[in-house]
Amino acid sequence: MLRKILLALLVVLVIIQFIRPEKNQTVGVSANDITTKYAVPADVHAVLKRSCFDCHSNNTVYPWYDNIQPVAWWLNNHIEEGKDELNFSEFATYSPKKARHKLEEVGEAVTEGWMPLGSYLWIHGDAKLKPEEAKLVAEWAKGLETQIQVPAGEEKEGEQHEGH
Repeated sequence: MLRKILLALLVVLVIIQFIRPEKNQTVGVSANDITTKYAVPADVHAVLKRSCFDCHSNNTVYPWYDNIQPVAWWLNNHIEEGKDELNFSEFATYSPKKARHKLEEVGEAVTEGWMPLGSYLWIHGDAKLKPEEAKLVAEWAKGLETQIQVPAGEEKEGEQHEGH
């Protein structure tokens, strides 16, 4: 009986290797990329690319273990959740209010150290922000946040935030 169960599990594991989620990869810079609407200095862009873009853009650099199911499904879900929260490849589509709020969150995330996620850093140690990099990104985000004008009639950020 145990042998049949183990054989069935092995068959299921083999079969699921052929059921793969779509890769989060595009060619070139999206027409809605943050850089098409806002200034992103090269040093800030380099930090964002190294530490944020795998989960917060339309261009993920996949690790070798993405080829193993069910790991790829877990990674895909994590990437989709990250993009739902903030997508630098679609940032130009955000309303001024939402853009300001997201930039405020970027500053908080890097200053308080809750981004990049610890689980991401286990494998991507190079994505860990040095204090000076966190400061650089936070200052850029704060500066850009203050430059974005929210049209009259919309409530000011801070009075009521959109969901994280």
